[in-house]
Formats: sequence, structure tokens, C-alpha cells
Amino acid sequence: MILYHGSTVLVEKPEIRKGETFLDFGVGFYTTTSYDQAERWAKIKMRRENKDTGYVAVYKFDYEAAAKDTTIRRFETADMDWLLFVVDNRRGVPFAEQTDMHIGPVADDNVYQSIRFFETGILNAEETVKRLKTEVLQNQWTFHTDKMLSYCKFIEYKEVKEVKQYGSGTV
Repeated sequence: MILYHGSTVLVEKPEIRKGETFLDFGVGFYTTTSYDQAERWAKIKMRRENKDTGYVAVYKFDYEAAAKDTTIRRFETADMDWLLFVVDNRRGVPFAEQTDMHIGPVADDNVYQSIRFFETGILNAEETVKRLKTEVLQNQWTFHTDKMLSYCKFIEYKEVKEVKQYGSGTV
């Protein structure tokens, strides 16, 4: 299967970086099956880092072999289990069990707002999940261990350029 990773740096050799701990699925190397989602991630990072160029790296992932030899937890939808898992990760709560990979929906801007309302008590869990079911969400495949990354091989990359708007024209 093919997975994509969007960033401002070209990642030919993926690794688990410990710095970004408060993400949806915790510490890991984040990928997706959607090229468009990876391109969005690259553009978001480009804006944050004020860079003109980003990259979508393309990987071949041997899911069948990995599934036989590793622990994978999959969330099919943004349900109650997914919501509580994402909230725990955003709070820095460590995983309850060793997992090599998590697969599930990406929390986009609309979803983040609902999750924030849940975290602050504006919405209860049931109301939050009900809101989440109306969203069309892309997926993310997060690698947590070097063992899992050994099933992922870099193939190629595509450069991403941000079109900047200036007045009435573009550059």
C-alpha cells in the first residue's frame, strides 16, 4: 500500500521523534493514505515555518507483513474510544498498552473545535461524538516504533509550492 507524509523537510528515512508529544495519536511518524491530506499538512507547516517549499514523501508500506508481526490499533470512525484516546494524547497521557501503530481519523479544524468544547466541558462526550459523525475525515497512520517503520520504504517525493496572494495578483 502507499502512504504519504507532508512536511517542510524531505523525509527519506522516517524516524520517531520524541518532541511532538501532544498530537492526536501521540509521539510518532504521521502518514496518510490521502495525497491531498499530506499536501495540506505540508502547506500548514510551510505557513507556520514561513517557508516557500514543502514536500510530500511517498512510501510503500507492507501492511500485511506488519500486521502479522506487530501490534496495530485501528479506529474505524471518530467514536467515543477515538475521542477519549485523542484527548488523552493531547494531554500527554501515555498509551495504556504498547502499540506499534495507530490508524484512524484525522482531527481537522472543525473536529478540533468540538474536541476543545469537550475538554472545557461545553459539550459532553455523547454530544461531541454526535458532532464528529457529521464530519468527513481523512485518515492518519501513525508509526510508534522502529520495528513498524522497518516495513515502510521511501519511494519518491513531490515538491509543494505555496501560491502567495499579493494585492490583485499571485506570485
